[in-house]
Amino acid sequence: MLGRLGIPFQVQPSDIPEEHPPGPPAQAIAAVALAKALAVAADIGGARGPAVVLGADTEVVLDGRLLGKPRDAGDAARMLRELRGREHEVITGLAVVELGPPGSAPRQETTAVTSRVRMAEYSDADIQSYVATGEPLDKAGGYAVQGLGGRLVAAVDGCLTNVIGLPLTTTRALLERWRLL
Repeated sequence: MLGRLGIPFQVQPSDIPEEHPPGPPAQAIAAVALAKALAVAADIGGARGPAVVLGADTEVVLDGRLLGKPRDAGDAARMLRELRGREHEVITGLAVVELGPPGSAPRQETTAVTSRVRMAEYSDADIQSYVATGEPLDKAGGYAVQGLGGRLVAAVDGCLTNVIGLPLTTTRALLERWRLL
């Protein structure tokens, strides 16, 4: 998705566990995005000089609770039963970090984007069929709106690319403020 913005980039996953600190969900999610960006900047900054890193973390929030990614197929089915016929939030935390010369403090900025998603009234058979595809196993909330899981979604209020995992309009604005676009 970042390629749609027309800037060159490299993907480098961080080894940061997606464990969210206590506090309001948007702040906790942005904190994980920042931790990811700082970790990657530290990894690549020393070897290649100054580095600018974009970090992101997307979570599904139901009744103020972060659902995370399912542990297994049974957990994915449980999440989808909880979400069925209900609205929830999808929040993506974004962080941009620039690691400068050794000894300098990193320049950083974070933000969070929230979209509301209403799930359809799908059946238990629909859940079993979808979980059997394997698609929900590495997705926050156990579904991928851009994939087969899109048939489980009744409506999205807000940024669709946020629900996919990277809110492009906000990402573009953030990168423009940093003069990277």
